[in-house]
Amino acid sequence: MPYLFLAGARHAYSLTSLRDSQCTLVFVHGWLLSQAYWQPLIDLLSPQVQCLSYDLRGFGRSQLGERRDFSPRGYAADLGELLEQLQGEIGRQVWLVGHSLGGTIALWAAHSLGDRIAGVLCLNAGGGIYVQQDFEKFRRAGQALVRLRPPWLPRIAWLYESFGRDSTHIPLGRDWGRQRLIDFVAAQREAAQRTLLEFTTAEEVHQLPQIVSQLRQPAYFIAGDRDRIMEPQYVRYLASFHPASRAGASLVVELPHCGHMGMLEQTAAVKSQFMNWVLYNQEDQEAITLLQT
Repeated sequence: MPYLFLAGARHAYSLTSLRDSQCTLVFVHGWLLSQAYWQPLIDLLSPQVQCLSYDLRGFGRSQLGERRDFSPRGYAADLGELLEQLQGEIGRQVWLVGHSLGGTIALWAAHSLGDRIAGVLCLNAGGGIYVQQDFEKFRRAGQALVRLRPPWLPRIAWLYESFGRDSTHIPLGRDWGRQRLIDFVAAQREAAQRTLLEFTTAEEVHQLPQIVSQLRQPAYFIAGDRDRIMEPQYVRYLASFHPASRAGASLVVELPHCGHMGMLEQTAAVKSQFMNWVLYNQEDQEAITLLQT
């Protein structure tokens, strides 16, 4: 696996061949995960579009480095540097694809990078509503998880099935359960704790809809109807702030029988929807243009 350095941190990444479409999809994974979960989707997409995936700073095979900004802005800055370093190898049209926490990073990056980004695809990602009691409970549980991660955990085979079922409607199986255990243990403690805390403050949660409302690029959202981590109502709420949504466009697709890991639970359906949005659907971009003139 190739590596490059972003803010002094060695980052693992994977890049497929450039296609005639001159379109590159850049995949951003979620909390305590890695780029590995995108691979089945990349296998389906790469014959038509170029795919770039990478491990976020402090997760998977990527290091912590010098940048100690674990906010959405900090990770969006990493993504900007990644695209700059690979500028000569990727297509003219760059779409960001973010899962869960990665969706927040993708939206922030589109906002900060402007015309360098053609659009955003969010999977199991939403938000914008801050309920203090719920968020405090979530942060306490997350911090406890981060503390309880002995390095030998992935060797306990009877945990594979339970980790393969976690947050899903369709169980992922033992192999993916083992992968989730590996990534769960591999995440650097500082990155795991601080992303959890800094992405879930009241200020950050309330600012995300403002970021979406200012986007000049199209943004689309896929929700899972059985997702208990990011319920469809929160996905629809965030999407409603986009200019195209205010112009009447429908930006959210809800997948049936799908939990929080849509790229593995409903890989073919996600691939089909992404291709429809990226290669074939222009009406929402036209709606944005009308609002801006």
